[in-house]
Amino acid sequence: MKKPLSPMQKALNLWAIVLILWSVYRTKLALPEWFDEFVAKPLVFVLPVYFYIRNFELKPFFESIYLTRANLFNNVKIALGIGVLLTGSAVAANYFRHGTFSFSNTLFNVGAQNLPIIVIISLATAISEELLSRGFLLKRLYEDSGNIYASSFLSSILFLVLHIPILFTNIQLQGSLILLFLMTDFILSMVNSFLFLDGKNLISPILVHTFYNLAIILYV
Repeated sequence: MKKPLSPMQKALNLWAIVLILWSVYRTKLALPEWFDEFVAKPLVFVLPVYFYIRNFELKPFFESIYLTRANLFNNVKIALGIGVLLTGSAVAANYFRHGTFSFSNTLFNVGAQNLPIIVIISLATAISEELLSRGFLLKRLYEDSGNIYASSFLSSILFLVLHIPILFTNIQLQGSLILLFLMTDFILSMVNSFLFLDGKNLISPILVHTFYNLAIILYV
């Protein structure tokens, strides 16, 4: 008799389906970034997770991904501190790279007056990716293993895999720059994994991820 799938195997199967859908979307379609972040990712990353939690796990959605008000103030405070550190590091790297303080071409291309739009897009990206990678996948990896280090490491590897379709379909990223983004994405994922499991709240990883996105967009 075929053994039934464990909850962890079911969660990994769902993640694999999301990866396949996202890979097909990224390689076959070249749509505007706003569509990627506000339409495609919510449909591909968030909707399957919501459907799975509500219909298969039979649990309340927000509590099941730690998107609650629990420890909200402390989580926001820590996230803002890390966010400022990320921004400061990006500014310093930008200065050593160019010999002066300068914004990336991205800001000049869209116009400084559209900075709020950049912030909103960065936040939207963070919400979709953290909900899938931390709120859904990492939480279930940790509940299955009970090991914060192993679950954080595995979820971070899968976080990198999720970004491969993005990195290799972006013509602006080549050679060593791809390796740099993979390394920084892994570090971001590990930091957010520890924050998430320690604070039991998805808000702090979302905020840190938003700061990371802004640092990349504005200063790299």
